[in-house]
Amino acid sequence: MKRALILAAAMTALAAPALAGPVNLLPDPIDDDGRITLGELFDDAGAASGVVVGRRVGATAVLEASQVQIAARRAGLEWSNPTGLRRIVVREGGAIAAEASARPAAASVGAPARTGASVEVLTYARSLAAGEVVQPEDVIWASVQSHLAPAGGPQDAETVIGLQAKRALRAGSAVAQRDLASPQVIARNDMVEVAYINDGVELTVTGKATRNASAGEAVPILNVQSNRTIDAVAVAPGRAVAGPAAQIARRNPQQFAAR
Repeated sequence: MKRALILAAAMTALAAPALAGPVNLLPDPIDDDGRITLGELFDDAGAASGVVVGRRVGATAVLEASQVQIAARRAGLEWSNPTGLRRIVVREGGAIAAEASARPAAASVGAPARTGASVEVLTYARSLAAGEVVQPEDVIWASVQSHLAPAGGPQDAETVIGLQAKRALRAGSAVAQRDLASPQVIARNDMVEVAYINDGVELTVTGKATRNASAGEAVPILNVQSNRTIDAVAVAPGRAVAGPAAQIARRNPQQFAAR
């Protein structure tokens, strides 16, 4: 029995990632093949050196510090980000020291193009097909010519993660809000449960959706028994709300999704 417990403990230890202890961010992260690894970001990355955490498609790539921290921890490295960096800039091999500062102001992104000028914007790390949902690893910060930067482009990756591509999007292109939408939760002709909520009273009825809708979008629901249309707002797959709650659901559909 004792031998079995020792063996089980050994197997557990082998299965868990071995922490290499605290690591420090290199002062000048550089990359020479487009695949940014933990070994190019941290000193003493050890066995985790080859773990890829991002892609570089131009002269520089800008990574979200929080995402790098998560990736490092999963690989067994512990980086505390002692200075509270929000971004990590990785430059092409041989470039000058990397910067890790606050994102450029929105005015810089939308500024008129100048010959040779460049700005750092959120770009796609890979090509996405229409309908695909943006994942954290699908977007990276990179330097592009200023005339290619969309005016009012997103300044935080969190605002686009979880959104759905309206059309095919090419790797390396700048992220534009107009190309993304909330994922569709209701399709035309789906049978949908509609909840009428007012002053703590909730009544439900099932009807047929007359159009596609994403969470937070209006969707007319046909009551197949009365043949009347209910003005509702989609909140989750197969669910919508009507009445006074519909206005709240437009701003925060998640509030009603789990009901």
